[in-house]
Amino acid sequence: MRRFTHFAALDWSGARGPRQRGIALAVASGTAAPRLVQPGHVWSRAEILAWLDGVAATGEDMLIGFDFSAAFAFTDRGAYFPEWTESPGNIQQLWALVERLAQGDPHYEPGGFLSHPQARRHFRHAAGDVGDLFAPGAGRLRVVEQRQRETKQAASVSNFNLVGAAQVGKASLSGMRLLHRLSDRIPLWPLDPVPTKGPLLVEIYTSLAARAAGMAAGRSKIRDGAALDTALSRLGSPPAGVSGPVSDHASDALLTAAWLRAIASDAAPWNPAPLTDVLAKTEGWTFGIV
Repeated sequence: MRRFTHFAALDWSGARGPRQRGIALAVASGTAAPRLVQPGHVWSRAEILAWLDGVAATGEDMLIGFDFSAAFAFTDRGAYFPEWTESPGNIQQLWALVERLAQGDPHYEPGGFLSHPQARRHFRHAAGDVGDLFAPGAGRLRVVEQRQRETKQAASVSNFNLVGAAQVGKASLSGMRLLHRLSDRIPLWPLDPVPTKGPLLVEIYTSLAARAAGMAAGRSKIRDGAALDTALSRLGSPPAGVSGPVSDHASDALLTAAWLRAIASDAAPWNPAPLTDVLAKTEGWTFGIV
Protein backbone atom coordinates (compact mmCIF):
# COMPACT_ATOMS: atom_id res chain seq x y z
CA MET A 1 0.00 0.00 0.00
CA ARG A 2 1.29 3.50 -0.74
CA ARG A 3 2.47 5.71 2.07
CA PHE A 4 1.00 9.02 3.13
CA THR A 5 2.74 11.78 5.06
CA HIS A 6 -0.36 13.50 6.42
CA PHE A 7 -3.71 12.18 7.66
CA ALA A 8 -6.71 14.49 7.91
CA ALA A 9 -10.14 13.86 9.43
CA LEU A 10 -13.11 16.12 8.71
CA ASP A 11 -16.07 16.05 11.07
CA TRP A 12 -18.86 17.47 8.89
CA SER A 13 -22.24 19.11 9.41
CA GLY A 14 -25.46 19.41 7.45
CA ALA A 15 -26.76 22.32 9.52
CA ARG A 16 -28.20 25.39 7.85
CA GLY A 17 -26.42 28.73 7.91
CA PRO A 18 -23.15 30.31 6.83
CA ARG A 19 -21.04 28.65 9.56
CA GLN A 20 -21.37 25.29 11.29
CA ARG A 21 -20.12 24.59 14.80
CA GLY A 22 -20.30 20.90 13.95
CA ILE A 23 -17.37 21.15 11.52
CA ALA A 24 -13.93 20.24 12.82
CA LEU A 25 -10.74 19.43 10.93
CA ALA A 26 -7.62 17.75 12.30
CA VAL A 27 -4.36 16.64 10.72
CA ALA A 28 -1.81 14.10 11.96
CA SER A 29 1.54 14.63 10.23
CA GLY A 30 4.42 12.17 10.36
CA THR A 31 4.52 10.71 13.86
CA ALA A 32 3.46 13.92 15.61
CA ALA A 33 0.32 14.39 17.66
CA PRO A 34 -2.79 15.31 15.65
CA ARG A 35 -3.60 18.99 15.62
CA LEU A 36 -6.76 20.92 14.88
CA VAL A 37 -6.77 23.16 11.83
CA GLN A 38 -8.41 26.32 13.13
CA PRO A 39 -9.34 29.32 10.99
CA GLY A 40 -9.77 31.58 14.03
CA HIS A 41 -13.55 31.40 13.87
CA VAL A 42 -16.30 28.84 13.25
CA TRP A 43 -15.71 27.00 9.98
CA SER A 44 -17.90 27.48 6.93
CA ARG A 45 -18.28 24.77 4.30
CA ALA A 46 -16.85 27.18 1.70
CA GLU A 47 -13.69 27.53 3.81
CA ILE A 48 -13.32 23.76 4.06
CA LEU A 49 -13.59 23.55 0.27
CA ALA A 50 -10.93 26.27 -0.07
CA TRP A 51 -8.65 24.35 2.33
CA LEU A 52 -9.09 21.15 0.31
CA ASP A 53 -8.43 23.07 -2.91
CA GLY A 54 -5.18 24.21 -1.31
CA VAL A 55 -4.18 20.63 -0.54
CA ALA A 56 -4.95 19.67 -4.13
CA ALA A 57 -2.89 22.58 -5.46
CA THR A 58 0.18 21.72 -3.39
CA GLY A 59 -0.16 17.99 -4.07
CA GLU A 60 0.44 16.96 -0.46
CA ASP A 61 0.58 13.23 0.23
CA MET A 62 -2.48 13.39 2.44
CA LEU A 63 -5.17 10.82 3.19
CA ILE A 64 -8.32 12.83 3.92
CA GLY A 65 -11.32 11.25 5.64
CA PHE A 66 -14.74 12.90 5.57
CA ASP A 67 -17.53 11.93 7.95
CA PHE A 68 -20.51 11.80 5.59
CA SER A 69 -21.78 9.37 2.98
CA ALA A 70 -20.73 9.79 -0.64
CA ALA A 71 -23.86 8.12 -2.01
CA PHE A 72 -27.23 6.57 -1.26
CA ALA A 73 -28.29 2.94 -1.44
CA PHE A 74 -28.43 1.66 -5.01
CA THR A 75 -27.87 -2.12 -5.04
CA ASP A 76 -31.03 -3.12 -3.19
CA ARG A 77 -33.37 -1.55 -5.79
CA GLY A 78 -31.06 -1.09 -8.78
CA ALA A 79 -31.49 2.69 -8.46
CA TYR A 80 -30.97 5.52 -6.01
CA PHE A 81 -34.52 6.79 -6.54
CA PRO A 82 -36.83 4.14 -8.01
CA GLU A 83 -39.78 5.49 -10.02
CA TRP A 84 -37.92 8.74 -10.80
CA THR A 85 -36.91 8.97 -14.46
CA GLU A 86 -33.99 11.26 -13.56
CA SER A 87 -32.49 8.78 -11.08
CA PRO A 88 -28.73 8.77 -11.75
CA GLY A 89 -26.73 5.70 -12.71
CA ASN A 90 -23.55 6.33 -10.72
CA ILE A 91 -22.02 8.39 -7.91
CA GLN A 92 -20.79 11.29 -10.01
CA GLN A 93 -24.16 11.64 -11.73
CA LEU A 94 -25.79 11.62 -8.30
CA TRP A 95 -23.58 14.50 -7.16
CA ALA A 96 -24.39 16.41 -10.34
CA LEU A 97 -28.15 15.95 -9.81
CA VAL A 98 -27.96 17.13 -6.20
CA GLU A 99 -25.94 20.15 -7.29
CA ARG A 100 -28.30 21.04 -10.14
CA LEU A 101 -31.38 21.00 -7.93
CA ALA A 102 -29.71 22.68 -4.94
CA GLN A 103 -27.60 25.24 -6.76
CA GLY A 104 -29.86 28.07 -5.60
CA ASP A 105 -29.28 27.18 -1.94
CA PRO A 106 -26.56 29.10 -0.08
CA HIS A 107 -23.70 27.59 1.92
CA TYR A 108 -23.90 24.26 0.04
CA GLU A 109 -27.23 23.44 1.66
CA PRO A 110 -29.45 20.77 0.01
CA GLY A 111 -32.91 22.31 0.39
CA GLY A 112 -33.60 22.63 -3.33
CA PHE A 113 -32.93 18.96 -3.84
CA LEU A 114 -35.02 17.81 -0.90
CA SER A 115 -37.97 19.97 -1.93
CA HIS A 116 -38.10 18.49 -5.43
CA PRO A 117 -41.41 16.58 -5.69
CA GLN A 118 -39.72 13.38 -6.88
CA ALA A 119 -36.74 13.51 -4.52
CA ARG A 120 -38.81 14.17 -1.41
CA ARG A 121 -40.77 10.94 -1.94
CA HIS A 122 -37.74 8.91 -0.83
CA PHE A 123 -36.97 10.63 2.50
CA ARG A 124 -38.28 10.83 6.04
CA HIS A 125 -38.36 14.61 6.48
CA ALA A 126 -39.95 14.98 9.91
CA ALA A 127 -42.36 13.27 12.24
CA GLY A 128 -45.51 12.81 10.20
CA ASP A 129 -43.78 13.92 6.99
CA VAL A 130 -42.54 10.74 5.36
CA GLY A 131 -42.20 10.25 1.63
CA ASP A 132 -44.34 7.49 0.14
CA LEU A 133 -41.21 5.71 -1.16
CA PHE A 134 -39.25 5.85 2.10
CA ALA A 135 -38.54 2.22 2.98
CA PRO A 136 -40.54 0.99 6.00
CA GLY A 137 -38.65 0.87 9.26
CA ALA A 138 -35.14 2.28 9.34
CA GLY A 139 -34.93 3.10 5.63
CA ARG A 140 -32.74 1.76 2.85
CA LEU A 141 -29.09 0.93 3.55
CA ARG A 142 -26.05 0.71 1.32
CA VAL A 143 -24.15 -2.57 1.17
CA VAL A 144 -21.42 -1.14 3.40
CA GLU A 145 -24.03 -0.08 5.95
CA GLN A 146 -25.59 -3.54 5.90
CA ARG A 147 -22.09 -4.94 6.42
CA GLN A 148 -21.56 -2.64 9.39
CA ARG A 149 -24.70 -3.91 11.06
CA GLU A 150 -24.25 -7.59 10.24
CA THR A 151 -20.68 -7.67 11.59
CA LYS A 152 -21.37 -5.22 14.43
CA GLN A 153 -18.47 -3.04 13.29
CA ALA A 154 -20.72 0.03 13.52
CA ALA A 155 -24.37 1.01 13.91
CA SER A 156 -25.29 2.65 10.63
CA VAL A 157 -28.31 4.86 9.92
CA SER A 158 -30.08 5.22 6.58
CA ASN A 159 -29.12 8.36 4.66
CA PHE A 160 -32.75 8.66 3.58
CA ASN A 161 -33.67 9.52 7.17
CA LEU A 162 -33.51 13.27 7.93
CA VAL A 163 -34.92 13.07 11.46
CA GLY A 164 -33.16 12.91 14.83
CA ALA A 165 -29.70 13.52 16.23
CA ALA A 166 -28.26 10.46 14.48
CA GLN A 167 -29.48 11.41 11.01
CA VAL A 168 -26.75 11.86 8.40
CA GLY A 169 -28.83 12.56 5.29
CA LYS A 170 -28.53 16.34 5.28
CA ALA A 171 -24.79 16.24 5.98
CA SER A 172 -24.33 13.72 3.17
CA LEU A 173 -26.26 15.83 0.68
CA SER A 174 -24.27 18.97 1.50
CA GLY A 175 -21.14 16.84 1.32
CA MET A 176 -22.10 15.63 -2.16
CA ARG A 177 -22.08 19.25 -3.30
CA LEU A 178 -18.54 19.45 -1.95
CA LEU A 179 -17.46 16.22 -3.69
CA HIS A 180 -18.98 17.43 -6.95
CA ARG A 181 -16.58 20.37 -6.88
CA LEU A 182 -13.57 18.26 -5.92
CA SER A 183 -14.13 15.40 -8.36
CA ASP A 184 -11.58 16.64 -10.89
CA ARG A 185 -9.00 17.68 -8.28
CA ILE A 186 -8.81 15.03 -5.54
CA PRO A 187 -9.55 11.34 -6.24
CA LEU A 188 -11.99 9.45 -4.04
CA TRP A 189 -11.43 5.84 -2.97
CA PRO A 190 -12.79 3.39 -4.07
CA LEU A 191 -14.40 5.24 -6.99
CA ASP A 192 -10.98 6.30 -8.32
CA PRO A 193 -7.68 4.42 -8.40
CA VAL A 194 -5.32 5.20 -5.52
CA PRO A 195 -2.81 7.70 -6.94
CA THR A 196 0.92 7.12 -6.53
CA LYS A 197 1.28 10.56 -4.95
CA GLY A 198 -0.81 13.50 -3.81
CA PRO A 199 -4.03 13.61 -1.76
CA LEU A 200 -6.79 11.01 -1.61
CA LEU A 201 -10.30 11.23 -0.16
CA VAL A 202 -11.99 8.43 1.78
CA GLU A 203 -15.34 8.20 3.54
CA ILE A 204 -14.98 7.59 7.27
CA TYR A 205 -17.16 6.83 10.27
CA THR A 206 -15.68 8.42 13.39
CA SER A 207 -17.12 5.81 15.74
CA LEU A 208 -14.76 3.27 14.14
CA ALA A 209 -11.84 5.28 15.50
CA ALA A 210 -13.46 5.43 18.92
CA ARG A 211 -13.97 1.67 19.01
CA ALA A 212 -10.39 1.08 17.88
CA ALA A 213 -9.31 3.26 20.80
CA GLY A 214 -11.18 0.98 23.21
CA MET A 215 -14.41 2.89 23.66
CA ALA A 216 -17.58 0.88 24.03
CA ALA A 217 -20.30 0.96 21.38
CA GLY A 218 -22.70 3.80 22.04
CA ARG A 219 -20.09 5.69 24.10
CA SER A 220 -17.94 7.08 21.33
CA LYS A 221 -18.01 10.77 22.28
CA ILE A 222 -15.08 12.30 24.14
CA ARG A 223 -15.49 15.69 25.81
CA ASP A 224 -12.42 15.82 28.03
CA GLY A 225 -8.79 16.42 27.03
CA ALA A 226 -7.37 13.78 29.37
CA ALA A 227 -9.77 11.13 28.04
CA LEU A 228 -8.81 12.12 24.50
CA ASP A 229 -5.11 11.65 25.24
CA THR A 230 -5.82 8.22 26.73
CA ALA A 231 -7.70 7.21 23.60
CA LEU A 232 -4.92 8.56 21.36
CA SER A 233 -2.32 6.55 23.26
CA ARG A 234 -4.25 3.36 22.46
CA LEU A 235 -3.80 4.21 18.77
CA GLY A 236 -0.05 4.70 19.22
CA SER A 237 -0.32 8.48 18.97
CA PRO A 238 1.32 11.17 21.09
CA PRO A 239 -1.13 13.17 23.21
CA ALA A 240 -2.97 16.11 21.70
CA GLY A 241 -2.32 18.09 24.85
CA VAL A 242 -5.81 19.59 25.06
CA SER A 243 -6.55 20.51 28.66
CA GLY A 244 -10.02 20.53 30.14
CA PRO A 245 -13.23 20.33 28.11
CA VAL A 246 -13.11 19.60 24.40
CA SER A 247 -16.00 19.53 21.93
CA ASP A 248 -16.97 16.11 20.66
CA HIS A 249 -16.53 17.40 17.10
CA ALA A 250 -12.92 18.35 17.81
CA SER A 251 -12.17 15.08 19.62
CA ASP A 252 -13.77 13.08 16.80
CA ALA A 253 -11.52 14.79 14.26
CA LEU A 254 -8.35 14.47 16.35
CA LEU A 255 -8.93 10.81 17.21
CA THR A 256 -9.92 9.86 13.67
CA ALA A 257 -6.86 11.53 12.13
CA ALA A 258 -4.67 9.40 14.42
CA TRP A 259 -6.72 6.30 13.58
CA LEU A 260 -6.33 6.85 9.84
CA ARG A 261 -2.58 7.04 10.34
CA ALA A 262 -2.63 3.83 12.38
CA ILE A 263 -4.51 1.72 9.81
CA ALA A 264 -3.63 3.25 6.43
CA SER A 265 -0.63 0.99 5.89
CA ASP A 266 -2.69 -2.18 6.48
CA ALA A 267 -4.00 -4.05 3.44
CA ALA A 268 -7.39 -4.99 4.96
CA PRO A 269 -9.11 -1.56 4.87
CA TRP A 270 -8.25 -1.21 1.19
CA ASN A 271 -9.56 -4.64 0.25
CA PRO A 272 -12.94 -5.28 1.96
CA ALA A 273 -14.36 -8.58 0.77
CA PRO A 274 -17.82 -7.32 -0.33
CA LEU A 275 -16.47 -4.40 -2.38
CA THR A 276 -16.89 -4.72 -6.16
CA ASP A 277 -16.25 -2.39 -9.08
CA VAL A 278 -20.01 -1.84 -9.41
CA LEU A 279 -20.32 -0.90 -5.74
CA ALA A 280 -17.38 1.47 -6.03
CA LYS A 281 -19.15 3.32 -8.85
CA THR A 282 -22.62 3.40 -7.34
CA GLU A 283 -22.50 3.25 -3.53
CA GLY A 284 -18.89 3.74 -2.51
CA TRP A 285 -17.50 2.31 0.72
CA THR A 286 -16.61 3.42 4.25
CA PHE A 287 -12.87 3.13 4.87
CA GLY A 288 -12.15 0.77 7.74
CA ILE A 289 -15.20 -1.46 7.29
CA VAL A 290 -13.89 -4.90 6.33
